[in-house]
Amino acid sequence: MEPQPTAALETVFRLESPRVIAGVARLVRDVGIAEELTQDALVAALEQWPRDGVPDNPGAWLMVTARRRAVDLIRRRETYARKLAEIGRDLPASTPAPEEPADPEDIDDDLLRLVFTACHPVLSAEARIALTLRLLGGLTVPEIARACLVPEPTVAQRIVRAKRTLARKNIDFEVPYGPDRAARLGSVLEVIYLIFNEGYAATAGDDWLRPALCEDALRLARVLSALMPKEPEVHGLTALLEFQSSRAAARTGPDGEPVLLQDQNRHRWDRLLIARGITALDHAGSTTPGPYVLQAAIAACHATAYSYEETDWARIATLYGLLAARAPSPVVELNRAVAVSMAEGPAPALALVDALAAEPALRDYHLLPSVRGDLLLRLDRTAEARAEFERAASLTRNAPERALLLRRAREAAG
Repeated sequence: MEPQPTAALETVFRLESPRVIAGVARLVRDVGIAEELTQDALVAALEQWPRDGVPDNPGAWLMVTARRRAVDLIRRRETYARKLAEIGRDLPASTPAPEEPADPEDIDDDLLRLVFTACHPVLSAEARIALTLRLLGGLTVPEIARACLVPEPTVAQRIVRAKRTLARKNIDFEVPYGPDRAARLGSVLEVIYLIFNEGYAATAGDDWLRPALCEDALRLARVLSALMPKEPEVHGLTALLEFQSSRAAARTGPDGEPVLLQDQNRHRWDRLLIARGITALDHAGSTTPGPYVLQAAIAACHATAYSYEETDWARIATLYGLLAARAPSPVVELNRAVAVSMAEGPAPALALVDALAAEPALRDYHLLPSVRGDLLLRLDRTAEARAEFERAASLTRNAPERALLLRRAREAAG
């Protein structure tokens, strides 16, 4: 047991809720109900932990509590006949009610089932992303809105409607096979990527990194690679996440503050993960690389460079150009501008960044003024650089990132 149960519960629930929802959804076959039962387990913890203390394994406690409530719900609400009517009339009448799994940690496949269920084609692409980020990524509505660059009410509506649609259509909680799996693959890859990104650079909160999200996303990508070994984009995404994960230890300082790429100690990069990334990229082997393969190739340029200055920036700029052609995005163009600044200088890059100023999707995107501030600083336009860093700081909701940007503003002022 440990003190401060309320604070501990908040942390544990944010980390464990996706696993609990996935484990419960396997029993109740309804992601909306699974989320409600997980919330019930949270309420039970709020009642018991302050009195009894935090359990030695709080995640398992939440899982067992939620699963017990799921079994109780099934037994209380449904006769066997009603249950058979829901899950298929061809099951034998003697089918017993589900029993609680013996091992609360035995849920490896459940997270993947949850991803594919939330990415069912009965939902719109936008709804799939919002629902999966909510259930699997554990993101709040404001965080999802930030990640997707859309208003918060829009995200909330998408999530509610998506859960209702899955329940109304009685969608199976499963990993599909054949054409059905291929049809959902694009959405699955996208949400795994977004979950990883939220862990790699949190949109809000007091922590720069959320390692549990990165680990879940990377594990899901690896599982997907084994399930779909002939899909280049699956290997491309896996390679990308391996490369990005390799930098984790070097991305924060002693007090959790962000460390910029150019200042990272590359001896702290995980060479095993880099090797795994290279292997996954080799497995992709596509003559017409897709967006994830291209991003993995960009990450490989960073991962294999001995220093920031020795990075093949010209190749990275070229790869970003190819990526912009395959998957046009103002964020991709912003990243291309950064690579151009290193390959050709800050002046041509600043022109590219200024051309993005009118993009509606980047209006409140803090990295646009951050990049512009860096370019202005390199051009010795320090007063303008300071203003851009201050504007970027006002836009981010992540406390460590805000502190970094304010520090850069002070340094620009001399």
